[in-house]
Amino acid sequence: MTYKRKLIEVALPLEAINRESAREKSIRHGHPSTLHLWWARRPLAACRAVLFAQLVDDPSAHPDKFPTEQAQAVERRRLFDLIERLVVWENSGNEALFRQAYNEIAKCFDGKPPAILDPFCGGGSIPLEAQRLGLEAHASDLNPVAVLITKALIEIPPKWAGRPPVFPGAAESRLDWSRATGLAEDVRRYGQWMRDEAEKRIGHLYPKATLPDGSKASVIAWIWARTVTCPNPACGIEMPLVRSWWLGKKQGKEAYVVPRVENGRVEFGIGHDVAHAPIKETDGTVRRTGAVCVGCGTAVPLAYVRVEGKAGRIGARLMAVAAEGHRRRVYLTPTTEHEKAADVPVPDDVPDTEIPHNPRYLTTPNYGMTRHAVHPAPAHRPHHVRRSRGRGAREGVRRCPRHRRSGGRAAGGRRPGRSRIRRQRCGLPRIYS
Repeated sequence: MTYKRKLIEVALPLEAINRESAREKSIRHGHPSTLHLWWARRPLAACRAVLFAQLVDDPSAHPDKFPTEQAQAVERRRLFDLIERLVVWENSGNEALFRQAYNEIAKCFDGKPPAILDPFCGGGSIPLEAQRLGLEAHASDLNPVAVLITKALIEIPPKWAGRPPVFPGAAESRLDWSRATGLAEDVRRYGQWMRDEAEKRIGHLYPKATLPDGSKASVIAWIWARTVTCPNPACGIEMPLVRSWWLGKKQGKEAYVVPRVENGRVEFGIGHDVAHAPIKETDGTVRRTGAVCVGCGTAVPLAYVRVEGKAGRIGARLMAVAAEGHRRRVYLTPTTEHEKAADVPVPDDVPDTEIPHNPRYLTTPNYGMTRHAVHPAPAHRPHHVRRSRGRGAREGVRRCPRHRRSGGRAAGGRRPGRSRIRRQRCGLPRIYS
């Protein structure tokens, strides 16, 4: 069998591919990066272009069709034009364009293009783009998070493609439920239902924030700082342990915490003036070798902080409140109401297990925090208890008519087939679910 050179071995429109790959970083709506954080996610544009170019023959591999270099250059330019359209994010749903790309691939393999295998799929970019090009995709990974992400990208949506949503009343809201729009509508509606139920049951534990104009807004985050008592006998304040005072550095929206000592107690304010913002030498109180007291400037070694932690004398103070503003976060000075909101009884059934002793990766036991229940703030524990037990998810499943009709099985009365997304352990693949 004569080997035929592929397009990727000769040339690629790298400028267009690089431009669209870089542009993807600023695209949020509908991009797989918003599904779950993955630290080494490959750009979809690059994966799409590389898959296409390594499957399509270069014109020089067909001298009978393109006998001259000029004819080969013209054909190569046509393929480049196709790639340049493929990598544009706005064309991701262009079925006619991807059908054309598939036909180009298929004619290089007598109508039977090969399956694509990504043994270390990570964020799932390669198998996703292989599937988008109409190819059969297989993937595996050692990390169960990678497996879960990739299953959600390329295995679950095709199972429900073209089906209407099952959430009561959702199917009547429109006529066309092509592709995975029905599944997406169910995710939106059941997600909103779970959020509303959680707010009914534990929403009173999370008070609203008051914006400068007097209106109320939902809180995005309560920003806390650990504290220890300053070892200087002449000071003795509860000094905050903070890596950085900065809350946001985006141009025009700068915000930072301003600590001050009043009546032997550290109080926190919010600053926005860049001229008075923290610089490298004054940013935060924690360094590699220890901490610095904001009241008296005493250098505090890490050994002292660890001793205080193991003795149970590490405290916590609320530094700032981040609330939802109009298309931006609003950082507010903490109030007594919000500090008291965190002081709630610990649920009886809060998960409380020992943290493994592994100084290389888990340093919290060095500071006396040896159990998992110590880590969430008290007000967050009811939320963690409900989420860890999956109560909302199970109730949502029981509400699903399709689930009730099939007795927990997939549509059609049978359980889903084996997954093509596998998790590997010790070199042996196994199904992960």
